[in-house]
Amino acid sequence: MKTATWQIRPALVLCLAAGLSLTAGSSPEAAPGTSGQATRTIATGSQIPISPNAPDQYVVKRGDTLWDISKIFLRDPWYWPEIWYLNPQVHNPHLIYPGDVLKLIYVDGQPRLTVADRGSDGTKRLSPQVRAEPLSHAITAIPYEVIAGFAGRPTLLDKDQVKKAPYVVALRDDHIIGAVGNEVYARGLEGAVAETVYSVVHVDSQLRDPDNNDLLGYTGIYVGSGPLATTGDPAKLIMTHSAREVLQGDKLFPEAVDVGADFVPHAPGEPVKATVIAVKEATVMGQYQIVALNRGSQAGLEPGHVLAIDQRGGSVRDKYSKGGLGGRHFGTLGGGSKVALPDEQIGMLMIFNTTPRMSYALVMESSHEIRQGDFARNP
Repeated sequence: MKTATWQIRPALVLCLAAGLSLTAGSSPEAAPGTSGQATRTIATGSQIPISPNAPDQYVVKRGDTLWDISKIFLRDPWYWPEIWYLNPQVHNPHLIYPGDVLKLIYVDGQPRLTVADRGSDGTKRLSPQVRAEPLSHAITAIPYEVIAGFAGRPTLLDKDQVKKAPYVVALRDDHIIGAVGNEVYARGLEGAVAETVYSVVHVDSQLRDPDNNDLLGYTGIYVGSGPLATTGDPAKLIMTHSAREVLQGDKLFPEAVDVGADFVPHAPGEPVKATVIAVKEATVMGQYQIVALNRGSQAGLEPGHVLAIDQRGGSVRDKYSKGGLGGRHFGTLGGGSKVALPDEQIGMLMIFNTTPRMSYALVMESSHEIRQGDFARNP
């Protein structure tokens, strides 16, 4: 049974040179007329924007994300893939774990990051040693719990996701609506395992592409959740939590979904111009809010892509070409030429899942409220 559309991505691979000893501050001398950390990229001729305050090494901490660590070393975190030190002769995969020491070095005059292990002699060495720790302990690009929670209780839905999802066909004892304690019958759960917890989501308003009015998906309203009491067709679900009434036709999604969060932040290779078509409701605006875009994998977008968000510029009437008195002349009756204000960058977002024509993205930084109709483009 296909219940989830989330693609598991390969883990972040660090191919490291074995046995290479390093010491702190191993950058080349600055070019004449330059000095210090702030001119590292100028001194090496590199175009990679190293942060002027980048440390020579950083110890990874529990709770870090790859985005957070990228910002420590880079002015623009989406350049992260360009500074990993790669050695094609070493094929052992490595993940970043809490306690790992990341070191900033220079290879052929270019800034590179490596993972250093401490040898028996106390020196920091690059090593292709295989980690025995579980993948779940590895550092991910963005907080795993944020996108896992969204996947388990989706409120921005692709139209194919809605079409294929199991649905409530009836409520026991001829109830018209359901709540906590009620039993509901659902179809489309053939092969499901008893006791699996499902979220019930009410399909609400349509999400349409503002460029051509094509239907891309729907907004969803979380209704409640509960485990499967019986399997088959129909299967029976017992509601153990509810946020609103359960209705016939409401869709079911597994509450526990494995999602990939180990992609690497990077800029798209091709120009992108997308529009925010929906914003997941949140009590606090800002970091880690989820938005939907009207571009997906068909436009070349993939998990890890970083985009800038531009607030759509408004328009004003220019009543002041003759100074403040001109404004008094026009008063409240209008008049004056119409002036279009420029779009303004207000934040950054990272794609974490795509469908052919839609993307879901996490807001990484924002200075203003992000609204439907704002633009997303190459950073």
